[in-house]
Amino acid sequence: MSIRHLTIFLAVADCGTMSAAASHLYLSQPTVSQAIRELEQHYHGLLFERLGKKLYLTDLGQLLLAQARDLITRFTELEQQMLSQGQTATLKLGSTLTVGTCLTPSVILALEDAHPGLEVCSYVSNTAEIEQKLLRAELDAAIVEGAIQSPDLIALPIIDDCLVLAVGTRHPFYEKDCLFIHELNQQPFAMREKGSGTRWLFEEYAARHGLSIRIRWEANCPRAILNAVLYNKVLSVMSLRLMSHEIAHQKIRIFRSETEEWNRKFQLVYHKNKFLTPAIYELEKLLWQYEKVSFPAECGLLKADPVE
Repeated sequence: MSIRHLTIFLAVADCGTMSAAASHLYLSQPTVSQAIRELEQHYHGLLFERLGKKLYLTDLGQLLLAQARDLITRFTELEQQMLSQGQTATLKLGSTLTVGTCLTPSVILALEDAHPGLEVCSYVSNTAEIEQKLLRAELDAAIVEGAIQSPDLIALPIIDDCLVLAVGTRHPFYEKDCLFIHELNQQPFAMREKGSGTRWLFEEYAARHGLSIRIRWEANCPRAILNAVLYNKVLSVMSLRLMSHEIAHQKIRIFRSETEEWNRKFQLVYHKNKFLTPAIYELEKLLWQYEKVSFPAECGLLKADPVE
């Protein structure tokens, strides 16, 4: 068993077929098939079973998968460290869409100022996809607002954030100072896509309070959702950090939750087996310095329904 065998095994597990793995690795399909047979002979059992046209991991394959990924990651990091002595260091940083919009650009600037020669490569997507990329060692670290599910990832809650209900000037709620939770029932909303931490938090809130909402807009772009609120008489729940300009110019009115159910933290996330480089330590240090969010004086209040 060698690093080459494990690399081929991981490619088959990720791609789902021998042919796709061969194409991904620029190898012939017989070469890939032979490597998997050798692994199965070495471990005395099947690593994959075929259902239809796809290959699925057996219990033995699942056992090997996590360990193989960890070994390949460590080997790759060792290679990079040894081969990049005196060369430019790289940090592959993931961000969720909210974080990537309001925070990541300034974080990258501060990181590169603190570490001359550091090259930060940024990838922005929703929490679910960022989590998968961390597990596949495609990212070194990430800053996310959603809940992390995998026990193989370490999530450090660092930066305070808060969701607020956003209302445009054309919506009847704009003139109100106070709303009750039941008033959100059957209202049209602009929502983030499934897999978003923001959407997950609001859906949990809606379920707890028995709310049924109508999704009129769905987008993976915070600016698109903000424009829907500004021009299309829909509501949205999004990070206060995304709307400072619109709030200051009274284009949007916001309502904070009286019960603080929308308070959350941006988290620094990395794999539990990740070798923490000086750049990652510097990233954590920078994140601790970010200020808490503060509500504007004209902020409205979303209150619990009165008890009858």
